[in-house]
Amino acid sequence: MHRCRLVLSACLLFVLSCSPLAAQAAIGVAMDDFSYTDTSGEPTDQTAAHERRLAAFMAALRKDIEAGQRYRLVRSAQGGAVFKVVGGIQKTSTLVQWAKVAVIDVGTKTLVLDKLYSFRGDNDEAWERAQMFVSREVMAALDTPAPVALAVFDFELEDMTAASAGASAASDASYLAEVTGGVREALGQSGRYRIVEVGAEAGKAGALRDCGGCEVSIARKLGADQSLIGVVRRVSRTEYTFGFQVRDARTGAVLARGDSGLRMGADYSWKRGAVRLVTDRLIEGQQANDAPRR
Repeated sequence: MHRCRLVLSACLLFVLSCSPLAAQAAIGVAMDDFSYTDTSGEPTDQTAAHERRLAAFMAALRKDIEAGQRYRLVRSAQGGAVFKVVGGIQKTSTLVQWAKVAVIDVGTKTLVLDKLYSFRGDNDEAWERAQMFVSREVMAALDTPAPVALAVFDFELEDMTAASAGASAASDASYLAEVTGGVREALGQSGRYRIVEVGAEAGKAGALRDCGGCEVSIARKLGADQSLIGVVRRVSRTEYTFGFQVRDARTGAVLARGDSGLRMGADYSWKRGAVRLVTDRLIEGQQANDAPRR
């Protein structure tokens, strides 16, 4: 019997150690009770009923968050919270109530969700419907991956023509600035990336395209998850190619790269070509990979 208990315990430990939940700790979520305000001006005191319904609302919301065991609730005053959920409900008339709900990424101090909802009715059924809807919204926000902190360095020009026109240096710099700004804007607006301010730090390293990955350490110091460098190669005064490379800021591993491979247009079209290539490879390409397979 003693040996059976030992075998059973060993099997249980093996199963637990191999389970996904054991391999990955649950994500901490802090959530205090929502506030409640009644400005409807109704003569009947409904304080007790509202307190009971709010308590049921919060209990159901907490249950939904912990249901899949991916998340664990922690006290707001304690550490370990990756997200914080805050909210409040206000009754403005006999049949109309409003719920303000926000989900905050504690690490980046950014809003993952910030919405105002309205729901009709002030009975148990109305509160239950409201809770179910708010719960779906909160869970969707928690399950949305946090944007990748990306340091996008200024794009560089590699002039492969026989002779460079010194008079065009100012216009080249202007077009390169447009490329950098356009790529940063496109990536930032995608929601997949949070653009990290590079500042003058990168200028000290010289040409990043030839430094063997030195941009990685700069990106890491800036608090970025990844780095992106790009180059415009001038083949002639009216032809160019474009390339970029993304590295992991911790390991230096190349995560993505792209090259237009074609001689395209003139200098005033640099921005359009660069943004199109980066969008295809880093945004639309990733969305295709994320699409559910049938």
